[in-house]
Amino acid sequence: MSTALSLVEVDRIHGRGNAAVHAVRGLTVHVGVGELVAVMGPSGSGKSTLLNLAGGLDRATAGQVLVDGAELGELSPKELAKLRRRRVGYVFQDFNLIPSLTAAENVALPLELDGVRARTARGQAVQALAEVDLADLADRLPQDMSGGQQQRVAIARAVVGERSLILADEPTGALDSETGEQVMRLLRERCARGVAALMVTHDAGHAAWADRVVFLRDGAVLDDTGRPSEPESLLAGS
Repeated sequence: MSTALSLVEVDRIHGRGNAAVHAVRGLTVHVGVGELVAVMGPSGSGKSTLLNLAGGLDRATAGQVLVDGAELGELSPKELAKLRRRRVGYVFQDFNLIPSLTAAENVALPLELDGVRARTARGQAVQALAEVDLADLADRLPQDMSGGQQQRVAIARAVVGERSLILADEPTGALDSETGEQVMRLLRERCARGVAALMVTHDAGHAAWADRVVFLRDGAVLDDTGRPSEPESLLAGS
């Protein structure tokens, strides 16, 4: 299996001296093409930091982060922004939708920023919204949608276009169980097409959809042995 994402011996340190905080330390995680990997761990274990480093939203203090073979630390800000627009889809925990744009406009925005014609971008956006059962809300503003609907718009934005890597921070957190299952099926379908996905979740049921589960504690990998039979045992004592 070829690798879409690699973090190799990655450290992320905030602050200096006695005030230094190691958000992650010696972190090595690989995600193969077509693979769905779930990340679990207690609060403060480094899960969100891992996603931010993988998506180029944060820079590693040491180590390497590679997406499709490109070492993010070696890219200029312009090159990094281009890679994120074209190759990486990100589902933020707080959605990060633009309030003044409709659902379709929010989803189409990364395509348009990358030069896709507005009409084509809207067509792809509406198709992505249809995959999360929101095509009928394409012209609605975020303020006129529920939290769960906004979450699904964020997911549609992450999967639209030709993304090779999807990073999702609790993508089912604001959803009911039925819609959450629908989102997991959508992620699995994207992986079946060759997309790699890294998902932070606290839900063992949703983690069971993954090909592999990585457990973090105190900024380091505690376990990366496969799908969990008893995930709670690895989180005990957190």
